[in-house]
Parts: sequence; C-alpha cells; structure tokens
Amino acid sequence: MTTFTVATAIALAGCSAGTSGSSMPGMNHGSTSASPAGSAASGSTTAAATGHNAADAEFARMMIPHHAQAVQMSDVVLAKNGIPTQVTALAGRIKAAQGPEIEKMTGWLKDWNEPAEMSGGHTMDGMVDTEDMTKLEAAQGREAARLFLTHMIAHHQGAVAMAQKEGADGKNADALKLGKDIVTAQEAEIKEMQGLLGTL
Repeated sequence: MTTFTVATAIALAGCSAGTSGSSMPGMNHGSTSASPAGSAASGSTTAAATGHNAADAEFARMMIPHHAQAVQMSDVVLAKNGIPTQVTALAGRIKAAQGPEIEKMTGWLKDWNEPAEMSGGHTMDGMVDTEDMTKLEAAQGREAARLFLTHMIAHHQGAVAMAQKEGADGKNADALKLGKDIVTAQEAEIKEMQGLLGTL
C-alpha cells in the first residue's frame, strides 16, 4: 500500500491545520480562473473533457481528501489498544473500502486531464478539525471508540451529501456508480455506527 500511503499524504497535505467546524475553508486552493473543469462545463468536446463534466471532476477532487481523512481516522483507531472489536472491525472495513476508491478517483482526474487541486469557494461537510483529531489521537479505549464513531457518523453524512450531489449533477458513468455505491455503503455504516455508539 506504499502508493496509497503516498497518495494519502499528498491529499492530506492540502488540508489546512487551522480548519474548524463542518466546512473546510482550508480546502480552498488556487483561483477561480478557467480550468479544464470549466471547459467541460461549457460543453467542450475535447478528448480530456469527453465522458465527464465539471460535477464529476469536483466530486473526485473533494472526495479524495474526504476519504483520506476517513482512512487516517481509521488508522488512528486501529493502532490503539482497548477498542471494542466491532469498532476496530468497522474501521478496518472503512479503510479497505475507501483506500482503493481514492486511487480510483485519482486515476480519473489524471485520465480526464483535470487538476487535482480544488479551486476557491468549495467546502466539504463532515471533515474533522485539527482539535478533534488531536483529541481522537490522545483518547484510549472506549472514549476513543466513542469519539471515532461520533466523528465518523458526521463524516459519512458529509460524504453521502457529496455523493448525492454527484448523482444529481454528474455525467460520467463510473463516477455516478461510485457515488451511488458510497450512498448505499455509508448510509448502512451510519446506522451501524449509531447502534454501536449506543452500546458505549
């Protein structure tokens, strides 16, 4: 998983350490000048734009760092002792599912000749801020499990909202399928996590 580790580090490097709340102003990069995504939105039929639109590119650009943080949170929990088995099993499944999805979306952006960085004005729901990540890293046992589940529920809810937006606005068949799969899988995991949280 060396390639994924590097990709994750690159994705996370774009996140500002000073963010807070559910929005990610630190994820606003660059300018709003014309880009390949803009060309796709205007109906360009160039090779790079064929088969996808601006919504598909935005979906991938936003979901990559969003997934990367979910993997990071899962790694934190998996490295701890005293975490309930059901919680570590869930963290393992999240990491196993979202790692390959990051690689898939990174490949799409490359194939589409789309920039990996987001332009200004975008926010991502559910991202965990630096303070809460620090608390998760410091916590142990059931307290760590509670924090993980609480934050991951909100994180998943943000991902579901982004995936639903892709379903409404996207064009690329593969991206639309991934968006649908994310909604199905993460809504089920939200219910699972809510149930687990009630046992802690």
